Amino acid sequence: MEHKPYGIYEKFIKRPQDFLCALSATIVLSPVLLVTAILVRIKLGSPILFTQERPGRNGKIFKLYKFRTMLPPKDGVIDPSQDAERLTPFGKKLRSTSLDELPELFNMLKGDMSVVGPRPLLVQYLDRYNEHQARRHEVRPGFTGLAQVNGRNAISWEEKFDWDVKYVDHITFVEDWKIIFKTLATVLKREGISGNETCTMTEFMGSNK
Repeated sequence: MEHKPYGIYEKFIKRPQDFLCALSATIVLSPVLLVTAILVRIKLGSPILFTQERPGRNGKIFKLYKFRTMLPPKDGVIDPSQDAERLTPFGKKLRSTSLDELPELFNMLKGDMSVVGPRPLLVQYLDRYNEHQARRHEVRPGFTGLAQVNGRNAISWEEKFDWDVKYVDHITFVEDWKIIFKTLATVLKREGISGNETCTMTEFMGSNK
């Protein structure tokens, strides 16, 4: 089912609001961006940014930007089982404060992402979603979303996707700003940063139902 914007906010206000919020945040946080970039270069070397292809609205692929938090993989081959040893104490601090995600502001300026929406996940997950879960791609992915303020990485994939689809069906100005303010509180409390079993989140392999 194709998602069609159903209100004035989603049709005409949400995207300009995203751009202005991202632009304002980039200007205000420019010293933080600069200092973080310098620290990443000193602590982890280059490149400073981690880039990865992610699916956006309607599954369209875009390049996601983040600050690096891990050391390079051994032999250049990425192995999720090595994530724990590759994630340095400095990288853990970046993640716990969500500073590693600040470069996503540039994705928001470009229009790849929204301030609020389902988080952009891995490309290989596209074929693993059931029909209900795939609906999360009917809108632009977000810097934060309902799943991030209701457990983040501490809840199951199925619970995350249920929150994502609920958001897709209830996009409003008030709801977006509630999520934004809740996100600030969640980050300050450093809640739900990691999954239950790994240093990040276990790989989504598909649902039984």
